[in-house]
Amino acid sequence: MIRLHHCHQTRSMRVLWLLYELGVDFELVVQPFDKTLRSPEYLVLNPAGRVPALEIDGEVLWESGAILQYLCERFPDAGMGRPPGAMDRAEFLIWLHFAETISQHTAALTQQHIMLYEDEMRSPVVMKLEAKRLEKCYAAIEGRLSTPVENRDYLLTGGFSAADVGVGQAVYMARHFARIEPFPELSAWYERITERPAFQAALPPEGAGLLYEKAFYPAWK
Repeated sequence: MIRLHHCHQTRSMRVLWLLYELGVDFELVVQPFDKTLRSPEYLVLNPAGRVPALEIDGEVLWESGAILQYLCERFPDAGMGRPPGAMDRAEFLIWLHFAETISQHTAALTQQHIMLYEDEMRSPVVMKLEAKRLEKCYAAIEGRLSTPVENRDYLLTGGFSAADVGVGQAVYMARHFARIEPFPELSAWYERITERPAFQAALPPEGAGLLYEKAFYPAWK
């Protein structure tokens, strides 16, 4: 039995996307954006009071990068991971966990733009600084995709992997605060991976409550 506890437009989306890529059966529990995640019942699953929480094989995993790596190892035949000794192993681990570098800047901007309700609580300096840091992350992806290697359509030379899932979902979130259009290779890669049926299946359904009500939040209004 696999059960994913998920909130729309959060890091748990990368786990949901990977589950669809793996083609395995699972149950999806969509949690609301309220105090439910702080309830004693949920804290048993994720003591940090956040999503994701993944129930699998009698275990509960609750860190998205670790979950992606675990699922790749649990279902190796899907080819979404790179095992020890594989050509792309080091790059796989680097890019898989680079998703969290992107996400921490997005989280800071989400707090500034959405979680703080009064303008006097917000910092224009923090907003601009974190948006620039996202652009630095984009530049790192752009550089990777610009490397003159045959068939570099994805982050790894060996093709699409969970690294694209993790980083792709992080960029999906970051696009609310920093535009990807100035980065042509990144933009083309993002278009490729978001056309995948598994990504489309992981998107919030029509009518769902969303964390981000706007498509883009400028650094300062």
